[in-house]
Amino acid sequence: MSQQIASQAKELKAKLRGVLPPITMPFNAEGELVRGGLKEQIDFIINSGASAIVVGGSTGEGHTLSDEEFRQAMHEAYEANNGRVPFVAGLIVNSTRQAIARVKMLEGMKLDALQVTPVHYLFKPDDDATVRHFREIYEATQTPILIYNVIPWNYLSLDLMNRIMDEVPGVVGMKQSGGDLKSVSDLLLRCPEKIIVSGVDALLYPGFAIGCQGAISALTSAVPSVVARMFKAVEENDHATARDIHFRLSDLWSQLPHDNLPACVKYIQSLQGVTLYQPRPPMQPVSDALKSNIKAAFDRLMG
Repeated sequence: MSQQIASQAKELKAKLRGVLPPITMPFNAEGELVRGGLKEQIDFIINSGASAIVVGGSTGEGHTLSDEEFRQAMHEAYEANNGRVPFVAGLIVNSTRQAIARVKMLEGMKLDALQVTPVHYLFKPDDDATVRHFREIYEATQTPILIYNVIPWNYLSLDLMNRIMDEVPGVVGMKQSGGDLKSVSDLLLRCPEKIIVSGVDALLYPGFAIGCQGAISALTSAVPSVVARMFKAVEENDHATARDIHFRLSDLWSQLPHDNLPACVKYIQSLQGVTLYQPRPPMQPVSDALKSNIKAAFDRLMG
């Protein structure tokens, strides 16, 4: 690893710490992206204690965005952030070429990092091709990469994750989202110099307790202030407080159907004063019955 890349990675590890929420996309009932709809949410998230924002992830329905919508959302979010916290651009794409092309759309923006999934359609590249995919994205963009390990049929093994980080210095870390806390523990043990963040909403507290330096997850977007309090409690070794928050967050999390998570996150944000936008069809708005269950758990959490 060159000295310059090592220095850049060390600086980024110090910055990407704590609550790193994925921004939700403001769609109207027809599924159109609402211009000007991001600033209110970004202000809310930053004012709630976020350490960075992530735009274009799965909670942000980034997989549904056209190239032009991607460009629009990224530029609008970047302007709304106005340099207040680090800015991470999410890429959920199916080819190396498409990933590079999307980053090229953002020239002139200071991107602190990319959050990049493995390719997610039916076909799965072998290990060598997967390493090459991330290497070529980094070499073409010169932007640090956090791999978002979330694709069920292309889930990266611990050995492959370590190989990528060993062979591609520009891959500075992992967002681990498979629900397997042991793999998180193994990454923390084997890659102490890398950025390891949790995407496992049900286990944010255990992840923080064993050393994850932050989280990018649905709950960090839905209730950023609560997750920030839990992270701070762990840092201060106040595990009684952290466990209490964990169980109340778990109560809320259990009310959220994973298959319609973006809509649920938007509804929870609306309970805190953010304009309620819709998920992009065919996903459905939160039903009245589900709203009732979510609000009851939200009130218990915030009470």
